[in-house]
Formats: sequence, C-alpha cells, structure tokens
Amino acid sequence: MSTSQGLRDWLLSEEPTSRRQAKYASWYKGWLTLRSNTLAMLGLFVLAFLILCAIFAPFLATHDPFAQDLGQRLLAPGEGGHFFGTDHLGRDIYSRLLYGARISIYIVLLVVMVAPLVGLIVGTVSGYAGGWIDVVLMRVTDIFLAFPRLILALAFVAALGAGIENAVLAISLTAWPPYARIARAETLTIRNSDYIHAIKLQGAGPFRIVTKHIWPLCISSLVIRVTLDMAGIILTAAGLGFLGLGAQPPSPEWGAMISDGRQYILDHWWVATIPGIAIFAISLAFNLLGDGMRDVLDPKEDNS
Repeated sequence: MSTSQGLRDWLLSEEPTSRRQAKYASWYKGWLTLRSNTLAMLGLFVLAFLILCAIFAPFLATHDPFAQDLGQRLLAPGEGGHFFGTDHLGRDIYSRLLYGARISIYIVLLVVMVAPLVGLIVGTVSGYAGGWIDVVLMRVTDIFLAFPRLILALAFVAALGAGIENAVLAISLTAWPPYARIARAETLTIRNSDYIHAIKLQGAGPFRIVTKHIWPLCISSLVIRVTLDMAGIILTAAGLGFLGLGAQPPSPEWGAMISDGRQYILDHWWVATIPGIAIFAISLAFNLLGDGMRDVLDPKEDNS
C-alpha cells in the first residue's frame, strides 16, 4: 500500500527531479485522462479482446476454418456445434471470424507502419525546405487527395494484382496525404521558432533539425490521426475483399465473407451479418479509442 502510494506521488509530483520522472509522469497523467473516458476504455477493451482472439485463434477455434462440409452448409447459429452457424460451403463461421481478425489486424499494422512514415517524411521535408520543393510535394499530395480513397485503392490494386500485400500497398499509397498535410502544417509553425534558430547557431544541419527536433513534435498529431483513420483502413480493406481484390479465397477475410454471404442475406442472414458485425465492432472500437487518444495527446488539453 505504501509502495504504490509512494509511486503514485512520485508520478504526480509537480516538480520532477529528472527527465525520466517527467516522461513517466506524462505517460501516467495521459493514462489517467484516458481511463476517465468511459467510451475510450470501452473501445480499448473491445480492441484488446479482438487482438487476443486473433492471437489465440488456433486455441479458440472449434473447427478448421478452411474445412468444407457440404452436408453441414448454411446451418443456423448454434446448430451442429457451430456457434455462429456455417456458410454456403459448410465452413464454421466462428472459426473463420477468429482467423479473419488476424488478417484485418495484419493489414492495419502494415498500413500504419508505412503510410504515416511516408506522410511524415514528405510533410516535414516540404514544410522545412519550402520553395519549389514545397510546391512540387504539395501538388503531388493534392493529386492524391483529389481522388476518393477507395476508388484510388481500387485502381492501384487493379494495376498491381489482387492479394493482401498489394491491398496493403494500395491502401498505404492512398492513406499518406493527410499525414503529409498535418506534418507540413506542424513544421511551418515550428521551423521559425527561437529554439530552432538556436540549434542552427550551434551548427545543427537540416537533417538533424528535422529528425531530432521537428519529428518528435509532429508525432502526437499523427498518432491522433492514425487512431482515427484505423477504422477507415479496415473498411477500405474490407471493401477490397468484398470486391475480390483483397485477400483471396479461401482466406477468411471479413469483407470476402460478406461477399460470399450476400446472396443468402434474406434466407440465411448470419452468413453475411456476423462478419459485418465484426467489422462494425472493430471500427467502432478504433473510433472510440481514437477520440480518447485525441483528448490525451492534444497539446491544447490540460491533462494535469
């Protein structure tokens, strides 16, 4: 009891004695802010639950997600030992949902590792360099922003070929422009600051200034945008899967599962509805968590 209270007092100290204490205190205050947001915690709980289901899918699945049994096709939820019923090929929908969560989270992670990084590099270089470099990079960004994301992703996937990797690349190529705009706006407000001029006088070059002093200040804004964009990434991936341009059969991708079940929606609603509920749940979870992360990371908010 005394140890935990002492740690809490140390984290909430108004006068940190070291940089490490200040960093840990900032993280702890951010966690307290996030914890006070009920909807954000609900989103975090749902997301953590889905991630755990994806990780332990081999242990939680009751059937082989690829095994077909035409004698068990289109069983209603609860029949024949199938929690969520079976699809038109007799495959267990519950097991396919678990393995499909792996595909959705895999796509999100790859896109999140590529798109924000590209946007950060383009935006900070554009904002710091200025001149013709800024004009060229921003006009390229405007071209990408002029097209609806799903339509542009469809064009890229059609050119590259169907598949998960090509879908990830296509989504990344359409997702980076907003991050570039945010990074450029942050850079324009930072580059003429007094401390940037002081760093220049100390002999720091453009590369060091951008990577060591501008990028860290852009991260919070990009993280907020990333968490709010994850739902859109999942919906785009599901849309590509629905059209047959994402994960290919027999992969249990949620969008492809909806596509397979759409012709049975009136008589056997569960085939398409249950994957749709899964997409809705993970999209809503990311939106709720993203809204909470905005409250935590927004520099205009007082988290003390």
